[in-house]
Formats: sequence, C-alpha cells, structure tokens
Amino acid sequence: MTSMLELYRTFAQIGCVTFGGGYAMLPILERELVDKRHWTTLDDLRDYFSVGQCTPGVIALNVSTFIGDKMGGVKGALVAMLGFLTGPLTIITVIAAFLRSFAQYPVVQHAFAGIRVCVCVLILQAVLRLWKKSVVDGAALGIFLAVFALNAFSSLLPVKVPAALLVILAGCVGIFLSLRRAKQAKGGKKP
Repeated sequence: MTSMLELYRTFAQIGCVTFGGGYAMLPILERELVDKRHWTTLDDLRDYFSVGQCTPGVIALNVSTFIGDKMGGVKGALVAMLGFLTGPLTIITVIAAFLRSFAQYPVVQHAFAGIRVCVCVLILQAVLRLWKKSVVDGAALGIFLAVFALNAFSSLLPVKVPAALLVILAGCVGIFLSLRRAKQAKGGKKP
C-alpha cells in the first residue's frame, strides 16, 4: 500500500513541472506513474485523461485525483490533489507578486517565448502517444476525422459546435460501433 506521504510527495513533484497543462503532462505522468511507480497502466492513464477532459477543471489535476483515489480511496484522492496543487499555487503566488515588476524585461519575455515552444513540443509528443493507442482502426480514424473537421472548421458553420458536444457524440458513436461489432460477432458475421 502506498503511503499518503509518498502519494503527496509524488504529486507535489509532478505539480511543480505542470507547464503546458494536461497534454504536456502526459509523458511526465506516464513516466512517473506507469513506468517508475507502477501505480497504473498506460491504458488506465489514458482512460483517466479521457474522463479528465470531460470533467471540469485541469486535466492533470483530475488525473491526480483519480490516481489518488485508486491508491488510497477518498483520502488518497485528497492527498494527491493537494500534493499536485502545492507547487503550482506556490509558483503562481510568487510570479503574481513579481510579474508586474519584471514582465516588461526582454529576458522575461524571451523566457516565456522559450517555454511556449517547449510546451508545444510536449503537447505534440502527448498527441502522438495518444494517437498510437486511440486511432487503431478505420472506425476510430473516422471518428477522429469527423471530430477534427467539426472542431477545426466550426467557425465556417452557422453555429459553433461545442467541444463538450463533440466528446459526447464521439462517445455515443463509440458505444454504437462497439454494440454493432458485438452483435455481428454474435451472429457469426465479420465486423
């Protein structure tokens, strides 16, 4: 059984490098929680990410809460969540106190520009890893292309399609396709 102190310490360390949000965190969470500590599987981590995207709040914070719950119930969820929040809240408080004084300096502006580039790379890496496990057949590719088109070109449509609706519709299509495949398999037909 994982101790609450270890749970807190792990998520406090992860929270201190939360630059870029949830997608950028996927490689870090994978390394720390799947590869190093074996607290979850890669498939479960991806499921937590999927659910974390559909629930209010920061994806990585939601994932930390799910992992904490898995490791120690409600107490573990609270400990992991508090651990995750410790670093960012401290860092944000310090930055907020000094940002107005230093934001206009070119060195600070260049540092933020460098951080943005790094975050783009981390997000791209997370997208590629999710792609490998998520788009596994023609049906998944079809769902991807439909959601991508609706999201990317929604400004051309008369009404913007909300992201939450896209998630719900994709989930419904996934359920429908799964039920159809199960029915075809039961009937002896090829899916």
